[in-house]
Amino acid sequence: MISRVYLSIGSNIKRYHHVEAGLNKLEGLFSPLIISSVYESEAVGFNGNPFLNLVVGFDTKLSVGALLKILKGIEDDNGRVRGGPKFAPRTLDVDILTFDTQVGIIDKVQLPRDEILTNAFVLWPLSEVAPLDVHPIADKSYQTLWDEYDKKQQKLWAVDFQWKGRQISTFQS
Repeated sequence: MISRVYLSIGSNIKRYHHVEAGLNKLEGLFSPLIISSVYESEAVGFNGNPFLNLVVGFDTKLSVGALLKILKGIEDDNGRVRGGPKFAPRTLDVDILTFDTQVGIIDKVQLPRDEILTNAFVLWPLSEVAPLDVHPIADKSYQTLWDEYDKKQQKLWAVDFQWKGRQISTFQS
């Protein structure tokens, strides 16, 4: 069975390098990719450098657990340090947001990821690439959820980002 998956990608250490490396690896494994704009946001939960964040979607035949193993490998290949505080600087953070419309804890992954409803740096790019998809618990489209989101909670803006000669996003103040 083929499943549509959406991932969040974030980095605040050598941000452009690690985001590009993550996209390169994902493209090699799961092409074609659906890629949102790239957004910059202040660190949430700790004092640190701003993050680059985006959402990537693709289709896969893998299970949640098999995909998780690959994603952890991509993070590790990019210098991810494990075992530290939850809210800390990251070279590369790749999280499964949705896996079709699955709900619950599957292969140790909470689906859909709670951050979708709480963090602008997840919801805005997800609403961009999957505006009509419906959050399986909130029962609202991601576009509706973004329209209703209190945008004063977190500062977030699109940044100039090119990948493989393609303009992914353009700075917006």
